[in-house]
Amino acid sequence: MNYTGTQTLETDRLLLRRYTKDDALAVYKNWASDDDVAKFLTWPTHANQDVTQEVIDDWVNCYSDDKYYHWAIVLKENGSEPIGDIAVVHMDEKTSMAHIGYCIGRAWWNKGVTSEALQAVMNYLFDVAGFNRIEARHDANNPNSGKVMLKCGMRYEGTMRSSGWNNQGIHDECFYALLKSDR
Repeated sequence: MNYTGTQTLETDRLLLRRYTKDDALAVYKNWASDDDVAKFLTWPTHANQDVTQEVIDDWVNCYSDDKYYHWAIVLKENGSEPIGDIAVVHMDEKTSMAHIGYCIGRAWWNKGVTSEALQAVMNYLFDVAGFNRIEARHDANNPNSGKVMLKCGMRYEGTMRSSGWNNQGIHDECFYALLKSDR
């Protein structure tokens, strides 16, 4: 694997970029304060913009590590305002695996934005960073997240009963993955 860190990625509609300290208001407003967005996630909604600022400051500090992959999702037509988030939330160097997590503001649900972002990140992780396996999972009660994974070519690998925890409590998790050789 090549540890290349978070580099700017571009698609037809999106710019995937590093967070900056100036992103806190947009992140708070667009998704971090929304209970519907956080419903199936592992972190609570942010009580105020100060919480969001602390989180973003931590993310920005992590960019000095070339093993850190974390992007703000920006619609080119909206300028530089983040509307969602996508990151490698876990990696296993021995198996050359990256586990991806993502969320998007409710105003952008069902518009293909998350699929477009995930595909760009997968391409980067396979072609530039040299990962062999990219995986993701979702709460069985959130099938739309699985549709994003399938749209990007990931294969459903199974459901593990009562294996995860999120803001809804303990839940069944559906696992998906794509190997570099599957492409």
